Amino acid sequence: MSPKNETTILIFTLLITVSILGGCLWLVTHWNKKQSQESQPIPQNLAMVENVPSGLFNYGGSTTFAPIRQEVDRVIQTVWPNFHLRYTDPISGTPGSRKGIEMLLKNQLAFSQSSRAIKNDEYEAAKPGGFILKEIPVAIDGIAIAVHPDLNIPGITLAQLKDIYLGKITNWREVGGADLPIIPYSRDPKDGGTVEFFIDNILGGEELGKNVELVYSTTPGLRKVAENLGGIYYASAPEVVPQCTVKTLPIGKTTEQFIPPYQEPFIPQSQCPNQRNQISQAAFQSGAYPITRRLFVIIKENGQDDEQAGLAYANLLLTEQGQDLIEKAGFVRLR
Repeated sequence: MSPKNETTILIFTLLITVSILGGCLWLVTHWNKKQSQESQPIPQNLAMVENVPSGLFNYGGSTTFAPIRQEVDRVIQTVWPNFHLRYTDPISGTPGSRKGIEMLLKNQLAFSQSSRAIKNDEYEAAKPGGFILKEIPVAIDGIAIAVHPDLNIPGITLAQLKDIYLGKITNWREVGGADLPIIPYSRDPKDGGTVEFFIDNILGGEELGKNVELVYSTTPGLRKVAENLGGIYYASAPEVVPQCTVKTLPIGKTTEQFIPPYQEPFIPQSQCPNQRNQISQAAFQSGAYPITRRLFVIIKENGQDDEQAGLAYANLLLTEQGQDLIEKAGFVRLR
């Protein structure tokens, strides 16, 4: 072999060796970085969160978040007095997850709250604005089914619930109850993430039946059920389970698998409000209760103060203290 060929082979071998060593070094560095990120301790309290901006930030969206806003945001304002948060109602229409994301897309909010995931059309609508929408889960919630306290029925299946709201089942006799017409109530599908979640996940994307009576919000919905023996309504579990004027139904995939959203034993109306039913944390965290969902903070990734504010807010909710307060507000902690 000529010296020239030997030199060429040597150079080629060195290049391969350097490439392999470089690749290994990148993998080790990348793995160490990932391990470092995963091993970062969760901040114990709100004061430990970094990069919380100063200024006034408008936010809005999901009405499901109302107990969280009342319980958590009050403490955030105390710990971070320069991080001013102002919940903003829409100029027209009713507040809700869809409206909040719509306002975020129009730059009317710094970040938003949502009781359902971002939809594809919303991702697409962000592109002309030069930013990307991102959802950050912060809590676990469930949909609870409210009926009149005197309605004698052990529970209903997901299939029965679907047929009730599609208008295929119209009498409680058809699901093991009394001979009594069913009066299903719901918020308008345009108004809230809870309704959208219910339609997408329980009704399989089908429209509410013509038999469904629309109500403005959960308060009048629960009032209607309390006044009508045949009434039924669905809403976020923390809004329904502790109520004294209605009864929450166990739900199951089959009639042999009814799972209550409340801690057993059930506290009857006669003992309320001295005692109130509480959310079953175990059933929600394990997924045994069949209608659970995650709650999200929606941010826009644009490299500006709005993104920083949304990230800071989500990080505050995900601290140990934030999760404790979320649990105190009636929801299930994510961590």
